[in-house]
Amino acid sequence: MSGNITLLSDVLARAKAENRAALVGYLPAGFPTVDDGVRAISAMVEGGCDLVEVGLPHSDPVLDGPVIQTADDIALRAGVRIVDVLRTVREVHAATGAPVLCMTYWNPVDRYGVERFAAELAEAGGAGCILPDLPVQESAGWREAAERHGLATVFVVAPSSRDERLAKITAAGSGFVYAASLMGVTGTRESVGREAQELVERTRASTELPVCVGLGVSNAEQAAEVAQFADGVIVGSAFVKELLQAPDVETGLAGVRALAADLAKGVRQRA
Repeated sequence: MSGNITLLSDVLARAKAENRAALVGYLPAGFPTVDDGVRAISAMVEGGCDLVEVGLPHSDPVLDGPVIQTADDIALRAGVRIVDVLRTVREVHAATGAPVLCMTYWNPVDRYGVERFAAELAEAGGAGCILPDLPVQESAGWREAAERHGLATVFVVAPSSRDERLAKITAAGSGFVYAASLMGVTGTRESVGREAQELVERTRASTELPVCVGLGVSNAEQAAEVAQFADGVIVGSAFVKELLQAPDVETGLAGVRALAADLAKGVRQRA
């Protein structure tokens, strides 16, 4: 079975045709439980996310700040496994029809088996993988498997990436480019900063792929700011906070849905 890279490209193209940025939501699988995680990620789409990222919880998530680390820890302590991540991808895509990507560090994929992971992610209806710690120069095996199975390979670029390095990363990637707007780990910020716009401009000089910005957006105002220059706005920690701070699951799901709706208004303020 082929994955949904074409669906991903179509959804991003549709947002561009509507003169707006796409809204991308992130939550780790298995948080707060596997079943409720499926409901929460589906709620992001119901609220207005165009596509979603399902995180594969990791014991040492070096790119992620304390909020996502807390969610990962809850999922891991409950015994979440790769099979649960794939189930989450399958059920969210089946429920929403939206493109669903897996965001994961490389070690779990390598240990699970590159071909096996790509095949099973595609079979689950996945659209691709975001691999923040996989060096481009070591990625050929994964990229070949992903291409065989109709999956996007999304690489992360940062303000520290030199232009020559950006060109190599974007040439190897597919689907879109994930631009980390600030140096450091994920988490909500008071301001997403000028660095993000400069990074998007430099990245666009080397690729036709859409450039989506993550790391820091938490409200409609920030989403609108990023939507002025990016093809997509990625939000993760703010959704995790809605679930962490809620007194019960139903309240958390309502908060996730409402936040998605608010952010969806923000990304449309460019139009």
